[in-house]
Amino acid sequence: MDSPNRLTTIRAEPFNAEAPLTALEAPITPTSLHFVRGNFAVPEHDGRLTIGGAVANSFTLTLDDLCAMPRKELVVTLECAGNARLGQMPLPVGEPWTGNAISTARWTGALLSEVLERAGPSADGVAVSFEGADHGPYHEQADTHFARSLSLEHALDPTAEILIAYEMNGEPLNADHGAPFRLVVPRWYGVASVKWLARIDVLTAPFEGMFQTVKYVYEWPDRPVEPVTLMRPRAKIIAPAHGVTLRPGSYTVRGKAWSGTGPIANVDVCLTGEGDWRAAELEPPAGPYQWQEWSFVWDLCDPGRHTLRARATDAAGNVQPELPSWNRLGYGNNAVELIFVHVQ
Repeated sequence: MDSPNRLTTIRAEPFNAEAPLTALEAPITPTSLHFVRGNFAVPEHDGRLTIGGAVANSFTLTLDDLCAMPRKELVVTLECAGNARLGQMPLPVGEPWTGNAISTARWTGALLSEVLERAGPSADGVAVSFEGADHGPYHEQADTHFARSLSLEHALDPTAEILIAYEMNGEPLNADHGAPFRLVVPRWYGVASVKWLARIDVLTAPFEGMFQTVKYVYEWPDRPVEPVTLMRPRAKIIAPAHGVTLRPGSYTVRGKAWSGTGPIANVDVCLTGEGDWRAAELEPPAGPYQWQEWSFVWDLCDPGRHTLRARATDAAGNVQPELPSWNRLGYGNNAVELIFVHVQ
């Protein structure tokens, strides 16, 4: 069982860790218990962010420069694209995440759109690449930096509210979470939120980097490769924990639900392997980019093993599938969650 006071290490070097289940109960996940994902070791950073490429004005920003810009604060839920990879069979390649590579934090920073407007992107620009200071050997490459991209239209859109963040939960970013500054891309899987941000470049052709076209893509067995982008709808059961033993009685099941394609419209639960889905009580969104809380009163009267499944539907009509959509790299598993408890 997860310790309520520490992360669960998935890999020691580079450090990757899941949040303990109890840390997901609160609306905001404590920084010390927020999941951590990195492809390389925590890097040295010179404290400078270079903006260049196909722009009218190339320039460099420091932390002080970013702090001098208008501050924007957002509460954002981030989920690792490989979250729940262990739920796919046959087991895909990649870090063996269970289901707790998900957390919500309060991020503060400057809007990316305002930084890019100052640079003056070229009329023939199509994409923006974001390079982190982290690097190392990867697959057949002797040395490569972690880098991702977004379309120029998305990056320039002020309503997308993409942040260059320098604070997390009211404190300066720490090393594990991308100090001195990082990208935070609401609604997208965490891979888009590049940490230890060092370069931003406007491009006149699509970005073809390793982590854009080779990794963090859906490699389906029966259809073309797709990039990993928006988070898929998902309802997670926070309490009771899977496999616990309870006394007969009435219990309030609590959980979180989220989606990258809009707010959650409803969460339903089922107490058998088939049969009726029952509506859970769903809290309205507290903000546009954060998970929603839901609850369900579960009457457990008979001794034995009892199951519960939870399923989310978002406002765009997307519904969690019963089974995960298998892909070779194990991304985007948002299959209906199942727990069981013992009553005695």
